[in-house]
Amino acid sequence: MLYQQIDMELAEREAWALRRQKGIPNNRRLFVLACMDERLPVEEALGIRLGDAHVYRNAGGLVTDDVIRSAMLTTNFFGTKEIIVVNHTECGMMTATGEFLTNALREKGIDPDSVAIDPALPELKLPPGVFPKWIRMFSDVDEICLKQVELLRNCPLIPADVQIHGYVWEVESMRLRRPGVRLAEKVNTAKAMGAKG
Repeated sequence: MLYQQIDMELAEREAWALRRQKGIPNNRRLFVLACMDERLPVEEALGIRLGDAHVYRNAGGLVTDDVIRSAMLTTNFFGTKEIIVVNHTECGMMTATGEFLTNALREKGIDPDSVAIDPALPELKLPPGVFPKWIRMFSDVDEICLKQVELLRNCPLIPADVQIHGYVWEVESMRLRRPGVRLAEKVNTAKAMGAKG
């Protein structure tokens, strides 16, 4: 009957709009931490759709205090049971050092040692000289991905039963891979194929 179909669609829209009030988790019970880079299509990379996950993006896809705050909320109060970290090759966070960027800010007339890092909490300030470390530039995407997973797994604000894994998006192949596993380096070599001497 048509009225049943219409009523079902209305109920689905209501559940979507009021999911927090009704205690309905995101579709996959998933929190994704990813880099903000526009070449990383998070939903496509993970094969998920709108509504499947809470997606948090920042420069580098790094665990910061706000990532911990968001992950704590979604895993403790919104039913999330899985966290996926997605870093990517050719990341802008590998193009300079924290010291270089700090000096560039100083040349622009900004004193990083006197800036509040959270405008809503001006009392939160970094100790002098820590700003370059706070920026969190890195040199190896595979290492940084594994480190983010470790930071999340070791965080006491995230329940121990939450599954946490990390992957690297290769912008050159538009594919995911595990950190440290580069399949392209293993294919089509005589050694990898076990060639007989």
